[in-house]
Amino acid sequence: MMFDNAYFIQGTAYAGKSTMVRLLAQKHDGIECGENYHNALLPDLDKQAFPCLTYTRDLEDWRDFVTRPPEVYEAWVDGVSKECEILELRILENLRTQGKPVFVDTNISLGTLKNIAQPQHVLIMLADPEVSVHRFFERPDREKQFLYRLLMAEDNPEQAMENFRQGLMRVNSPQRYQRFLGSGFPVILRDDRRSKEDTLLLVEKVFGLI
Repeated sequence: MMFDNAYFIQGTAYAGKSTMVRLLAQKHDGIECGENYHNALLPDLDKQAFPCLTYTRDLEDWRDFVTRPPEVYEAWVDGVSKECEILELRILENLRTQGKPVFVDTNISLGTLKNIAQPQHVLIMLADPEVSVHRFFERPDREKQFLYRLLMAEDNPEQAMENFRQGLMRVNSPQRYQRFLGSGFPVILRDDRRSKEDTLLLVEKVFGLI
């Protein structure tokens, strides 16, 4: 199954994926599938079929989330990505006939993307792993600030933050970074000296939109 009208951006945290998806949709009269767009299906998920995604949906004490060991956090993130892929493919199937380009900040795996997208419709955006970890809480979105407040409310906030960072380091490891670099898809590296407008032009060139 090929999604000829979809343009996918994969990569690491803090690389600018969601910003580019939003700007592309605005400029090209397209459909924006931004970060965590699969959440629209979250309320109706079966916890047996989607244990990782329903973990946060049904969580009673969020302290359990932020205090997990790093290896448990890593396994959960990987599980979420696999479950998200299933939901994203469902959503994209419903958008196939909309007659508009679809711009996707995606969790879909590199292997699956090679089977469902034109090669020129996939872009990898990467931030240095250290940036992805240590600037994680600089984003203003509610979810990250909520987690930050939980960590700061721990009896030992420094220890809690370090434990959480160790989890982030696992899911933003150099090995995962190299996997993206070697995917065969075009790559754009985060560069704080480059404006959003200039980055958008680079993305458009990759996608053949200009």
